[in-house]
Amino acid sequence: MIPARRPYAPEIAVDLRHRAEADQRARQYLLRTGEAGDLFQVDAENSAWLKAVVAEHGWPGITLVGEQGADDAWLIVQHADREPAFQRDVLALLEAAVDDGDASPRHLAYLTDRVLVNSGKPQLYGTQYAGEGENLRPQPVRDADHLDQRRAAMGLEPAASYDQRMRATYAPTEKEPTA
Repeated sequence: MIPARRPYAPEIAVDLRHRAEADQRARQYLLRTGEAGDLFQVDAENSAWLKAVVAEHGWPGITLVGEQGADDAWLIVQHADREPAFQRDVLALLEAAVDDGDASPRHLAYLTDRVLVNSGKPQLYGTQYAGEGENLRPQPVRDADHLDQRRAAMGLEPAASYDQRMRATYAPTEKEPTA
């Protein structure tokens, strides 16, 4: 039996959008300056808020918050690395949401890898990288010979294309001068 879909909650979607924008501003600041700024505070506030939403509504999937809201919710949990138990709990909810067509398989792939890597295990989909600049490398991957097949099944681009995009995105840049 398919669980009843919750009605659209625009107020949650709006909050998710604002929180995801704050997340991205904090991360862009880190990339530009090499300084964390308010990144840890943003992550902590976003995680606490999302925990409360999940406790009340379950995973905020497409039905509850729309496509953009679902993307934003995933981004927040993806960056909740100081809350590994929460990420693991959400992983199970996200898997069920994907099975119900209420979440993106891509989100599931990324969060699966994040949870595995944060647990010291090899990732499945090759989405997680470590290092900086020329030292940027994918974290270890289980069964690398079948990586692109697993990626395709989740709607992800081939690993080589993703690697190029990651290197272009996280190439070293000039740091802002500090006053």
